[in-house]
Amino acid sequence: MSIITKAAAIGGGVIGAGWVARLLLNGIDVSIFDPDPDAARKVGEVMKGARRAYKQMLPGGVPKEGKLTFAKTIADAVADADFIQESVPERLDLKHRVLAEIDLYAPANAIVGSSTSGIKPTDMQVAMKEHPERLVVGHPFNPVYLLPLVEVVGGEQTFPEAIEVAKEMYASIGMKPVVIRKEIEAFVGDRLLEAAWREALWLIKDGICTVEELDDIMRYGFGLRWAQMGMFQVYRVAGGEAGMRHFMAQFGPCLKWPWTKLMDVPEFNDELVDLIATQSDDQAHGLSIRELEKIRDDNLVAIMEALSKQNKGKGWGAGALHKDYTKQLAKLAAKKPATSKAAEKAKAEKPKNKKKG
Repeated sequence: MSIITKAAAIGGGVIGAGWVARLLLNGIDVSIFDPDPDAARKVGEVMKGARRAYKQMLPGGVPKEGKLTFAKTIADAVADADFIQESVPERLDLKHRVLAEIDLYAPANAIVGSSTSGIKPTDMQVAMKEHPERLVVGHPFNPVYLLPLVEVVGGEQTFPEAIEVAKEMYASIGMKPVVIRKEIEAFVGDRLLEAAWREALWLIKDGICTVEELDDIMRYGFGLRWAQMGMFQVYRVAGGEAGMRHFMAQFGPCLKWPWTKLMDVPEFNDELVDLIATQSDDQAHGLSIRELEKIRDDNLVAIMEALSKQNKGKGWGAGALHKDYTKQLAKLAAKKPATSKAAEKAKAEKPKNKKKG
């Protein structure tokens, strides 16, 4: 059962809406603030996809959803929340304004998580004059309602207790919180993604391959290994019986070879954008973003379901967590909604229909 009693979401874009979906589908009431006049529609579209995915995960029935309220102000959204997730665009000045307002109006014991992809929490905390000690980075991955990882990062003013409570809160909604040991920009996940992205841009720009061919190399090759073992355990196995030491000895010299352009970046101009965007359009074969989201979610559920059956039924990697999470949701779905005393009294006093003779 979740230890979050009431949540607030500030920002309803792709990531913010994903947080809303995960929270609501765990039976948690959420108050959201987003000044975008189209926010309700956008959040609704994400909710449709999330409901569809959870019905696949839980064929026996999903939990009763929490209540979603669209607040008119940040103050209204956070007024009685014990967990607040900020997901506004990656501009430090905007983060400062939003976090200052959250800090001013949120309950003193509320945990504030930021979905930032790379801004250090210390740089955001300076705007929080009341309780900067309760801010953590809670960096998720899209789609938030399915992918369990959340990188938890504390700033210079963050209390260790706040990190522990944040870990418990994220774990209670089926996530895998990983605390980053040292505060750095872009944390760990995005640092790895950025490295691969830079190299990929060069490979496309230099005509080595197309975007579809590059994606095929990932999804038919090492991507399948990474999905269930990660990088280092895969390479340990690649070292044979001698393990990681042999792998390092064999491939260590390659680090000095000119196999990468990671220290250089292609000029980000209209020509590069057009090249990649055109190839990406061709790769999509006319499928809309919503159709691609459905395919992505179906594949993610299938992969996690498959991994949940491995290791003699105990599950492996994300599959083990998925197995526990679906059990948790199934128990939540099986719980009968609490009936008020007034409703029970009214039911008891309701006259019974007389049988016709």
